[in-house]
Amino acid sequence: MKELNETVHSLDSINAHLVKTAKFKTYSFVMMLKAPLEEETVAYRALLPHVLQSATAKTSERAKFRQRLDDLYGAMLATDVQKKGEDHVISFRLDVANEKFLSEKTSLLKEGIELLKEIIFEPLVDGEAFKKEIVESEKRSLVQRIESVFDDKMRYANVRITEEMFKGERYALTSFGTKEQVQAITASELYTYYQNILETNRFDLYVVGDFHETELKETLTETFSGIQLANNVKELPSSEPNEIKEKKVFDEQDVKQGKLHIGFRANTTFADPDYVAMQVCNGLFGGFSHSKLFINVREKESLAYYAASRFESHKGLIMVMSGIEFGKYDRAVEIIKEQMDAMKKGDFTEAEIEQTKAMLINQLLESVDVARGFVELAYHQVVSGHQRTIEQWIEQIQNVTKDEIVQAAQKIELDTIYFLKGKGV
Repeated sequence: MKELNETVHSLDSINAHLVKTAKFKTYSFVMMLKAPLEEETVAYRALLPHVLQSATAKTSERAKFRQRLDDLYGAMLATDVQKKGEDHVISFRLDVANEKFLSEKTSLLKEGIELLKEIIFEPLVDGEAFKKEIVESEKRSLVQRIESVFDDKMRYANVRITEEMFKGERYALTSFGTKEQVQAITASELYTYYQNILETNRFDLYVVGDFHETELKETLTETFSGIQLANNVKELPSSEPNEIKEKKVFDEQDVKQGKLHIGFRANTTFADPDYVAMQVCNGLFGGFSHSKLFINVREKESLAYYAASRFESHKGLIMVMSGIEFGKYDRAVEIIKEQMDAMKKGDFTEAEIEQTKAMLINQLLESVDVARGFVELAYHQVVSGHQRTIEQWIEQIQNVTKDEIVQAAQKIELDTIYFLKGKGV
């Protein structure tokens, strides 16, 4: 574990997180751009990374740009946009081979860093706008991804309960915006918003691989020295509910299986002292195959085709997801509530606690087995403003007591029950 410690190197307005390790045969570069989740910007942020990765000022044709990646021994470029609590994070990830494992003598580390900088900071523009053809093409692709959510009923149910549970809060927004918002974006408006990003977003660059730290710092300083970011990082206070009370929402569609999602307010986030206790609590409740939801809802009562829960650590949300027959709604809700009550009463064994701890630790270790997994875990610290290394995280899991788990469970409040059922049922 000690080989995956990070050091932070400041590049003026970019925070460079350097993770030196011989664990991987590649260099991984991940640039994260963080800003508040807001209705007026969410679609712009979802569209922008796809436009930027399509071409650059230096290579204006998509095919030729992809050829450049192939020429770097098949470098892999990917972009993403995610909600992390009420923050909206754009990521660019570039993986290139470590030249130590090739006959190549030039530094692919340097070439990779320069290419990532080019993608983000040297875009292809047409006057004061992005290239219209590229923008329109990526808009069509994004609209298709948004529309595909309707066909995936588990994802659809998750979007709907989030909208209902967090009405009036920024977390109600999706990561991608709506189809209408995307279709309304023009190439010039997107370029204007891109310039706004350079002034208001927090930029964090992660470099993971087997590098010489001094040389890497010199390369980073040289590569990004001409980048001018205003560094007026925008922050917004968290939006909170006026009150928490149990509410029920029903939707009808032509579906063969009901989707029952239940949202709980955990009232604990990554930055809180009882975060790890809440992690273990969720693991016991519905996080694993030995959990209460899986054993009691799915196995013993045969109420659900699947039943599980996940803990969103930056908003403080526990979401139960299950697929059930339409007629089993009442009993499924009843028994899910019973499992949460059991957690609050401490109705679980030391053996179950130890099994949950072992599985949580195994999850962490599996995550750091790939570079992007380590970056995801490390970035929790940036989003939360709270430092917790992987080693500390594992130690805290090992030390959690039953009393601490019960205390965490007693903070959990049921907020919203959502059921997607068949028409006329």
